[in-house]
Amino acid sequence: MMQDMLVRLLDLPDISFEEKNLFEKEGIIFKRPIAPEKSIVVDWVNKHFSKNWADETEAAFSALPVNCFIAQRDQQILGFACFESTAKNFFGPTGVLANQRGKGIGKILLVKSLLGLKEMGYAYAIIGGVGPAAYYEQVVNAKIIEKSEKSIYQNLLKQPK
Repeated sequence: MMQDMLVRLLDLPDISFEEKNLFEKEGIIFKRPIAPEKSIVVDWVNKHFSKNWADETEAAFSALPVNCFIAQRDQQILGFACFESTAKNFFGPTGVLANQRGKGIGKILLVKSLLGLKEMGYAYAIIGGVGPAAYYEQVVNAKIIEKSEKSIYQNLLKQPK
């Protein structure tokens, strides 16, 4: 049973040290992709996660600047996070390659995306249809929204596997 979570955007953690550290130790940069990278990013999300998430990622490219961040090492994408791609003020989808997890890449993508929502003028953001609630609670002090089991995703048409 997946629920939505609420995050206060005025109290986000400082990720600058962790971001600098990943760049210096592993050459990982975090950025908003630009229009000429759209098909590369969307195809990567489709390959490593799902067609539904690729569709949401494609929608993120309809905004300028793009409502998405990626983690990149050289010519390889390691992770992504989108925001306000399916609904106003919603974070997600997001994902990091399995062999790159545990380094803090997801946390940096999450916080950068939430800061993007804050820059749009929001004081709170919604993380929709959350799987790892404990993770979001720990990293950004997100709280479960009561009775949010029926979210915008409740009647989602899913792509065949």
